[in-house]
Amino acid sequence: MTLRITAVDAPPGALHELRLEVREFLRREIAAGGFEPEADAWMSGVDPAFSRRLAGRGWVGMTVPARYGGHGRSALERYVVTEELLVAGAPVAAHWIADRQMAPGILRNGSEEQKHRYLPGIVRAEQFMAIGMSEPDSGSDLASVRTRAVEVDGGWRLTGTKVWTSVAHIATAIVVLARTDEGGDRHSGLSQFIVDLPHPAVTISPIITIDGAHHFNEVVFDDAVVPQSALLGRRGDGWRQVTAELGNERSGPERFLSALPLLLAWTRTGAFADDPLARADLGRLVSRLTALRQLSLAVAERLSAGENPAVEAALVKDLGTAFEGEMVDVVRRHVDPASGAVPEQLAAMLAKAVLHVPAFTLRGGTNEVLRSIVAKGLTGR
Repeated sequence: MTLRITAVDAPPGALHELRLEVREFLRREIAAGGFEPEADAWMSGVDPAFSRRLAGRGWVGMTVPARYGGHGRSALERYVVTEELLVAGAPVAAHWIADRQMAPGILRNGSEEQKHRYLPGIVRAEQFMAIGMSEPDSGSDLASVRTRAVEVDGGWRLTGTKVWTSVAHIATAIVVLARTDEGGDRHSGLSQFIVDLPHPAVTISPIITIDGAHHFNEVVFDDAVVPQSALLGRRGDGWRQVTAELGNERSGPERFLSALPLLLAWTRTGAFADDPLARADLGRLVSRLTALRQLSLAVAERLSAGENPAVEAALVKDLGTAFEGEMVDVVRRHVDPASGAVPEQLAAMLAKAVLHVPAFTLRGGTNEVLRSIVAKGLTGR
């Protein structure tokens, strides 16, 4: 059995040709040893050279307008490319945040100076970006951030600590959520800043995960002074800006396809064919995958229309990451690496996926926080 993500809802044509083009590029990359397919590679697969090869094909910053160095392509075209990269288990983590969140964020909120300064580098996969949101003891409660930005002569002084900051160790800039004003509710008085890296008053320390990998970081701002032009968007409008960015972060296909390379590796063995329980498990996963994909596409369409479907995005992330964990559980239930009959690549992929599963429901907001967002949103409606 070959399990494939078929063309996005569109007639055969440009989207289908794009999908085949990306698929062939990835096939050649794997054959040439460009990368080894892995589960969850969009989080842990940091390979700037691979990101630049993608950029050379026009597959990074696809929706950025041409006047800022981009390609002006549709959100649906970007979705096609994203799916193929995830299915192949390609190492895209270096450019992922810049392409997924910060390019749209800068387009929506940035000054013309910021757009011309950062967007062309994102498109070329030369500008890598991190996001400073989570803080010690704050978890997913972004409204409780304690990092402060104080206005000083000619700029701002930032003080505070961010944790679980993805790819900060290779980033050329970090977008920081900080409190600039007091008063009002917990969501007011927050602002965003783009801080160029390296910076003499910013210290980046690795956080090593259980599998020994370095993807996350602690980032300390020790009275780091940045220019006035570092303010992204309007002062005090950070909460609205961040929630819009989280819509991009939480609703994409990476929220339910992270573990798909593992499932595909298992199906290619054909081991499920004579096992009715395994076939039933696989059937349930495929049906749920179809539904999640339709939900994700619907959110992507609303985002591309300039809307902020925060509730729907939270729902994709909650259901999607639970589904990813179930994918790993199904393969684990039907595969015994100790038997000696399991392909080496599948065994290695399964071992890594088992270690990553606990993080699926944490990154991008815990399930408890996401369900609170959904409940409040539905109550409001």
